Amino acid sequence: MKKRLVLMMALSMALAVPGCAMAEESTEAATETVSEAAETETEEATEVETDVKGEGVMTHEEYLAADADAEVVIETYVQAKQSWWEDKATVYTQDQDGAYFVYNMACSEADYELLTPGTKILVTGYKSEWSGEVEIIDATFQIEDDGDTFIAEPLDVTEMLGSDELIDHQNQLVSFKGMTVEAAGKDADGKDVAFLYNWDGSGSDGDDLYFNVSYNGKTYTFTVESYLCDNSTDVYKAVTSLEIGQTIDMEGFLYWYECANPHITSVKAAE
Repeated sequence: MKKRLVLMMALSMALAVPGCAMAEESTEAATETVSEAAETETEEATEVETDVKGEGVMTHEEYLAADADAEVVIETYVQAKQSWWEDKATVYTQDQDGAYFVYNMACSEADYELLTPGTKILVTGYKSEWSGEVEIIDATFQIEDDGDTFIAEPLDVTEMLGSDELIDHQNQLVSFKGMTVEAAGKDADGKDVAFLYNWDGSGSDGDDLYFNVSYNGKTYTFTVESYLCDNSTDVYKAVTSLEIGQTIDMEGFLYWYECANPHITSVKAAE
């Protein structure tokens, strides 16, 4: 099987200025405070609110409409890094309109360290599909140091589970709420267990985790992808501590493999 984080910055300011009773000096001071704060806010507001593409850069809609194997050029923002080896990087990226999974992009180890969440990059590669997963392959990139950053908020897709609508959000950061943990398989003694190492239980600590959850009477299989979240991460530890019947909330990237195969990055007890 092929192994492939809008946190909108909230910049707000509350100023209470008593009207009629305020002396002139206080009014002037308050005006200066507002002006200085506004300037600071403008300088520090790097989180983009609109997504204006550069010349020759595709919108997300144009990207989706492109044919398989067509060359694509996109501007997007790193959300998480899955892996790096042999000067190739695999990253989850997203803009305000949708997500892009970039697989095995040419990348030095030094540049890989620069791909922190929110970093804006210009990617040129080829659109590809593998078992339903739409991705960009054979890509090169450059970091666009224009001050813009973007970190996506997870989109709640719980009610879309099992529907045709879900695929429209492929590779986005999403959330699932109020899911019930089901048996994922059986251990060597024939006892039901809440997770498996690898899809068939053939693995061990450090391998991918597979677990089943249900919602509205239907059961779904989710994954903790070990390259993305290894056995030192909170989510890996949380899944290996799951109990059948427990109700949980999750976040992760809506990866696809034949069907929805979310790569989970956070698991918590349901609120």
